[in-house]
Amino acid sequence: MRHCDSLIASSWCIPIEPAGTVLEGHAVAVVDDRIAAILPLAEAREAFQPSVFVNRPGHVLIPGLINSHCHAAMTLFRGLVDDLPLDAWLREGIWPVERRFVSAELVRDGTELAIAEMLTAGITCFSDQYFFPEIVAETAVDLHMRAVIGTPVVDVPTAWAEDVAEYLSKGSDLVHDRYADHPLI
Repeated sequence: MRHCDSLIASSWCIPIEPAGTVLEGHAVAVVDDRIAAILPLAEAREAFQPSVFVNRPGHVLIPGLINSHCHAAMTLFRGLVDDLPLDAWLREGIWPVERRFVSAELVRDGTELAIAEMLTAGITCFSDQYFFPEIVAETAVDLHMRAVIGTPVVDVPTAWAEDVAEYLSKGSDLVHDRYADHPLI
């Protein structure tokens, strides 16, 4: 019997490949944060000794979804002047609010809320492009969420950087110094 970190069983398992496959009564064995096997539950129980067994009868187990474009912290701006065309929404609504309120604390709070919402929807990885990307990365790591972090570069001063050179420098530092080899970022 082989050890696994977790064994997750469900009534149905829908893997990526082969396309269109629905496996009934299967389990997924996870070892070192990687899928080690997908096999019928009875075989999994014989082959693996899990640290944690998760049984979800009546549920479907699918791969985690990916949010490929978001500004997570902006969940705190939801509903703000949302009845305007895009250009007016940005110029009259969002940009003035960002100038006044965006801070590291707001980004952390908004990102925590967004991650909670994403996890409840089955999203296990997100791509974010917003101010204070180091805070977004820290929050994702703290909450054990995978993230692709983009760094903003704009030609106006913000609470995060004064000019294009500072945006680029901070972005480079984030990528090269802090998260180049991080397994979640």
